[in-house]
Amino acid sequence: MVTTEQVYNALETVMDPEIGFNVVDLGLIYDVRISDAGAVEVDATLTSMGCPMGPQMMMEMHDVIEKLPGVTSVAVKLVWEPMWTPDMMKEELRWLLGR
Repeated sequence: MVTTEQVYNALETVMDPEIGFNVVDLGLIYDVRISDAGAVEVDATLTSMGCPMGPQMMMEMHDVIEKLPGVTSVAVKLVWEPMWTPDMMKEELRWLLGR
């Protein structure tokens, strides 16, 4: 069975091409749920509502999770609550970006 850690590790390979960092470190992944049957649901957001790379990033998230052993289905849900802020990034990334 797939684990939450495996899902997060897979999502770390998905980059925000405009910022150049992965979606996990940016704090764009709000929740990961996995059913006993292997169905994975992810709540994710974007750095802005008008992000032109949003559709591509959401598809990449879906694709990397789908490849994990034990995954039977994937649903990546785009959410806007809470609204993303730079404070949601990992501390190391905030420091690197001067936040």
